[in-house]
Amino acid sequence: MRYPGPGDPHRTSPPAPCGLPAELNGFVGRAGELAAAARALEASRLVTLAGPGGIGKTRLALRAAATLKNRYADGVRLAELSLLTDPELVAHTLLAAIGVTDHTGRPARTVLLERLAPARMLLVVDGFEHLVDVCAGLLHDVLRGAPGVTVLAAGRRPLRLDGETVLPLGPMSEEDAELLFTVRAAGTAGAWQPAEGDPARVRELCRRLDGVPLALELAAGRLPALSLEQLLERTDDRFGLLTGGARGALPRHRTLRTTVGWSHELCTPAERLLWARLSVFAGSFDLEAVEYVCSGPDLPSEAVLDVLGELIAQSVVTRAEGTGGARYRMLDTVRAYGAEWLASLGDAERLRSRHRDWYMGLAAWCELEWFGPRQSDVAACADDALPNLRAAVEVCLERPDEAHLGQHLVGTLWFYWAGCGRLSEGRHWLDRVLAEDTRYEDARLKALWVLGYVAVLQGDDAAAAAALHECGEAAEAAGNVVAGAYATHRKGCLALLSDEMPRAERLLRRALADYDRAGELNSNVLMGRVELAMAMVFQDRLEAAVAVCEEVREICGTFGEQWAGAYALYVLAYAAWTAGEHARARALLVECITVDHRFNDLVGLVLAIELLALVTASEGDPAEAAVLQGAAAPVWDSVGVTVFGSAHFGAPRELCARRAREQLGARRYEECVRAGRALPLDAAVRRALTAPERVRVFRARQRTGPPAAPDTREPAGLPTGNGGEAAG
Repeated sequence: MRYPGPGDPHRTSPPAPCGLPAELNGFVGRAGELAAAARALEASRLVTLAGPGGIGKTRLALRAAATLKNRYADGVRLAELSLLTDPELVAHTLLAAIGVTDHTGRPARTVLLERLAPARMLLVVDGFEHLVDVCAGLLHDVLRGAPGVTVLAAGRRPLRLDGETVLPLGPMSEEDAELLFTVRAAGTAGAWQPAEGDPARVRELCRRLDGVPLALELAAGRLPALSLEQLLERTDDRFGLLTGGARGALPRHRTLRTTVGWSHELCTPAERLLWARLSVFAGSFDLEAVEYVCSGPDLPSEAVLDVLGELIAQSVVTRAEGTGGARYRMLDTVRAYGAEWLASLGDAERLRSRHRDWYMGLAAWCELEWFGPRQSDVAACADDALPNLRAAVEVCLERPDEAHLGQHLVGTLWFYWAGCGRLSEGRHWLDRVLAEDTRYEDARLKALWVLGYVAVLQGDDAAAAAALHECGEAAEAAGNVVAGAYATHRKGCLALLSDEMPRAERLLRRALADYDRAGELNSNVLMGRVELAMAMVFQDRLEAAVAVCEEVREICGTFGEQWAGAYALYVLAYAAWTAGEHARARALLVECITVDHRFNDLVGLVLAIELLALVTASEGDPAEAAVLQGAAAPVWDSVGVTVFGSAHFGAPRELCARRAREQLGARRYEECVRAGRALPLDAAVRRALTAPERVRVFRARQRTGPPAAPDTREPAGLPTGNGGEAAG
């Protein structure tokens, strides 16, 4: 029996990835619109669903995309832009949507166009209207440079690009509107059931609400607290107040605003107040954040949960399960109405400050907890909070006297930028906050060494050297020993990646001594020890390097630290391979790869995969080694050129390639590399984690039959990290 190769008709292919959120409730109606969208997407590579807020554009786009996902080999991806305020983050958001993590200093737009060029996917772009010029320009380049990409956009206006098919989305049909209201009403807390005469009342209510889905859902959320008769009476009163009694032919946008306002009018004072205050949140939020940001003498924190529950019951707020428990959010239209109300109360700036303070506190908590057993939770928490963290930084940058708070916040998030694959966005914010002059030296020093760290990992040596030099001199002048130690540490890291091993060792030892004097111990300090071990390994002092890394592993075990510990595993695996202990090296690398993929740390991940390829070749399976080498190649495109150009870090790759090519022949070697390069990142990781079984099978088959083509099947049931198809 042979393993199927890349062109084998029996080869199993993984299902196309689908980056769409799960539906929280059933999709109702719109069969005609769905069919029209499907037809339009067959004929056009850019289809825009256009209509006013609350008309159901997002739900229709998501349902259409989910229905059609099997048309696209690379699946469907969703980019939500409604919460962005910075046009420069549009390309970053699209990169995140397609699962690309880029560690380089290249413009996000360049990386996006490069990665999409060979793709065959449907890209759903939602909520672009406030950034229409930037979005239109970017999508124009995507459509020209990526012939296999189709875009389904949803917004309040067309993009006005050549080849765009615009599908105006209007109210639901009478039948669909009645069905939607009935289904949503039946799902309320009281499980409403229609009584005699209610179908006619439902029909009248839907007519008055012009079949606008958001209006219907808000109205359904009022049952059974209000009867249908009461709902009709109140819509009658409210419509008369706002439209002078012209009830039959309301413009859709005014109908929606009227309905949202009507729902607001029906709220108690406490519910209205919380609605207004919740508008300061961007994206999702949790109960603890609401209790801190929104409470006060007029809304005690102990009352917030009950009031929030009422807003959920009325469909003003939606609830979903997040990685850390229940999370909440508001639709954009509802949020915008609350923001207007908050502004009219004159309380917007105070609430934005409280919001900023909460997320500064959250970032500080995450930084502390990063050095501990909850690193995975911290990474998930930062992912969930990212829109709100962005909003908090924006508040700081809008107020010149608070720019130092922005520097502190962005610096505090070093673990997210460097440890969770967010280097490019981190660089964006670091450059912005450091462009501001402040009188608060400590905040600026932290942002400077973090900028130096990020720039080192991006391969921007000049920017790294400049930031670290400024940080070192300013820290010495200010007597800030800790900031000076971080600057020295990252200078050592820069020397390490530049193959200046004696200099790297001197700088790293000096930084570690300064950390010890200052009593500093965290993931960064442990990483400094591992980097020192790397410098010793590359100077052929393996025994000393192993001793350092074993000590790091012991500390990591005590504190539950994983991220820095994964790099210690890499060094120990390198030492084990050098000693001919291939099974031990493989076991260490499997653990290392699992951790790196969990945190989306592409630098550590690609180094570990390449070393695993060398171990695999040393175990006698050059074909599998070449597949792993091929799988690593696209990851390097995301990481950049500095580590790639290092002779020491590149040695396992060069040695593995030479051995595999000699044993397989050039043609077979390149075939295996191509098969590996075609693997998405998650599939490459799954393959690496199942390599022991592959090696066992390979050895058994070596004893019983001729060599076989490389197995490119994707193993099932193994863990997936948060990198998606990042380097695929």
